[in-house]
Amino acid sequence: MNSATKVGAYAVGLAVVFGSAAGIGKVVGPVGASVEKASHEGGGHGESTGGGHGGAASRPPGGLQVSEDGYTLVPYRTTLTPGKKTDFRFTVNGPDGKPVTAFKPLHGKRLHLIVARRDLSGFQHLHPTESGGVWTVPITLPKAGVYRFFTDVQPENAERQLTLGTDITAPGDLRPVPLPEPEQVAKVDGYEVKLTGGLVPGKSAELTLTVSKDGEPVTDLEPYLEAYGHLVALRQGDLAYLHVHPDGEPGDGETEPGPGVTFFAEAPSSGAYRLYLDFKHGGKVRTAEFTVHAGNAGAPVQQPEQDQPSHDEPGHDDQPHTH
Repeated sequence: MNSATKVGAYAVGLAVVFGSAAGIGKVVGPVGASVEKASHEGGGHGESTGGGHGGAASRPPGGLQVSEDGYTLVPYRTTLTPGKKTDFRFTVNGPDGKPVTAFKPLHGKRLHLIVARRDLSGFQHLHPTESGGVWTVPITLPKAGVYRFFTDVQPENAERQLTLGTDITAPGDLRPVPLPEPEQVAKVDGYEVKLTGGLVPGKSAELTLTVSKDGEPVTDLEPYLEAYGHLVALRQGDLAYLHVHPDGEPGDGETEPGPGVTFFAEAPSSGAYRLYLDFKHGGKVRTAEFTVHAGNAGAPVQQPEQDQPSHDEPGHDDQPHTH
């Protein structure tokens, strides 16, 4: 079968998968409430945005909902031209339906925008700017496909940090990328990052990522978002979102700037997950990616394929798109 796929049909298929997966998410619970290292007393701890304290078990995993606790992610457009740099605009509307303008900083930023295609390729971590409640960020979606846009944010009047998600389509011939097999070492820009540990469904698990270059350990990692590493995990199939930060922080008198960065995370269920580690060295942020199976993951989810021609993108006014 020809691998070129009409994205419109692909999106319809995903809608069915996504709807079912969201229901499953409500059963398995959040992608991890705050997880503390058992032996660590009174210090930093891994943080996740899918749960929170009190009643977290009843909440779906982060990123599966466009609206939560009365707050809604509203993109100005839901279609972008692949390969074209575009100013993407959106608002986070409050319970009163108006764009929120007051936010609490999260790890040095008022909002984090995470983007990944639904086959878990094309990861981007961006920081939009806000004016009058409207967030703007220049972005290029490199290839055709359906992308999930996640916003990590905490409105000033919200009780907790929220991860809201919505789909954005880049029309064209979709060529799905198979999920890479699990490997312990990832290479990026001459660096090697080794993963030790794994994910355990329903339990806190330790993950250590060790950075080296030219065979030598990197012992001078630079702070990025108030830490020496930033980790995002997405579950294959529904893209349930897990966002954690490492144990310790720069300047606490205990945390070394490499080569190892340790995280504590809890997977909500068995399955295949893609991990994205952002680390900064030599003044540049790089991303190392890993595939990890939690529990009996089984066969990877196969993306639907159809032999249909693609269509050009229709015109779109840059106006808010409500759900």
